[in-house]
Amino acid sequence: MRLTALVLLAIPFAAHAQTPPPSVPSPDQSAQGDVSVTIYQNGQSLVQDVRQLDLPAGRTRQEFPDVSAQIRSETVTLSGPGLGIVEQNFDYDLLSPDKLMEKAVGSVVTIVRTNPATGAETREQARVLAANGGIVLQIGNRIEVLRDDGLPVRVIFDKVPENLRARPTLSVTLQAANAGRVPATLTYLTPGLGWTSDYVMLFDEAKSAIDMQGWVTLTNNTGTNYRGADVLLIAGNPNRGNGGLSQLGDSTIEQAGTETSPREKLGDYYLYPLGERTTIANAQQKQVSFLDVKNTPARKTYEWTNGWLETQSEPRSAATVLKFSTSKSGGLGDQLPSGTIRVYMRDARGDPQFIGESRVAAAPMGSAMSIRTGEAFDVKGAAVVVERKRMSSSRWRTSMRYDFTNARPEPVTVDLAQNGLWGDVRLVEQSLTGERVSAERMEWKVPVPANGKASVTVVFDTRY
Repeated sequence: MRLTALVLLAIPFAAHAQTPPPSVPSPDQSAQGDVSVTIYQNGQSLVQDVRQLDLPAGRTRQEFPDVSAQIRSETVTLSGPGLGIVEQNFDYDLLSPDKLMEKAVGSVVTIVRTNPATGAETREQARVLAANGGIVLQIGNRIEVLRDDGLPVRVIFDKVPENLRARPTLSVTLQAANAGRVPATLTYLTPGLGWTSDYVMLFDEAKSAIDMQGWVTLTNNTGTNYRGADVLLIAGNPNRGNGGLSQLGDSTIEQAGTETSPREKLGDYYLYPLGERTTIANAQQKQVSFLDVKNTPARKTYEWTNGWLETQSEPRSAATVLKFSTSKSGGLGDQLPSGTIRVYMRDARGDPQFIGESRVAAAPMGSAMSIRTGEAFDVKGAAVVVERKRMSSSRWRTSMRYDFTNARPEPVTVDLAQNGLWGDVRLVEQSLTGERVSAERMEWKVPVPANGKASVTVVFDTRY
């Protein structure tokens, strides 16, 4: 049984308390001052809030509503001319019907029932005995459970408990050297604010070119609105002290770039300040564009990878891959924060259609990128171990054949990769010249004719 389903909250105040105290902002106002928010990609954020405080000289207690409901209280600092912090408390019990009833245990409330036939109201004084999974009341000499039976019932409380807040509130006891207005800077770390990079790529196969737009997606789950905030995004992943750094599942960087980006940096992180102040509302996603590049050279290829001694019982589709650069010359001309690239192509009617997506690791400017969009329907390959012959106790000779088919009306090139060449593996024969790109990998560029087939044979000599 949910309390909110059966209780309509009503709280009468005495005549002298008909309006909220001056220190409490109305629902459509914020107690925040000049707010700056620095948001990292790991969900951690730094909030700096400059508020103007009217303080008496000496010790005083000051409340700061509208801080994050997830504030890391151990990270709070408050600075201002002539100010010293004596004590601070974070009040995170927020005002709600459930909390009101919990805090009312042992107190007397008024139960108002309305007769649905006549509209007549009856009122009874009741002591709240329990609010644990249901409301237990003592009314006179009887014990009653407040039930959700569909009858109009509401509970009237004579006051709001002092330790319940309408908004997340930080309470600070200050020592002020002098009386007067003081600018105080409240600084804290909080989870719940984050940003991700999302990229929209439009590929024109006929022109071998892409248009790329990058979006920053801001999310706020702190329980607090940040209004008119100066927002700075940090591309990077600072360590939070627990040794954990989030990692992307797969990298799309074929070769890391060596070009220096003109963007502002902070240590080893790149900064992305938003062009103007913005409001980040709680439980909201907001998108801001940070990259828009047209007609960048790109090409489509097919990749087919085989493991060591792996035989394909059935033909397997090649991966469709788009390759492009982030270099200043002939590329996007910018580094890419980690995120997701979603790729579109126009159909025969000119409408963009989604063809796949890929995760991208943080890529420096000048990087060679390889985006896998999916599996090719018409381009397939198979690998066969033709012969594996033992030459001695520590030497084997392995003959492999790779067969490819192409049902497309134009020729294609398949980038064939053989992995697993660990140790002393020598290439004895090959029907097509390939390249050893690493200690454990060889690659061949296999031309496959339109509506045709192609094969590559290779002999490896392995010594243990």
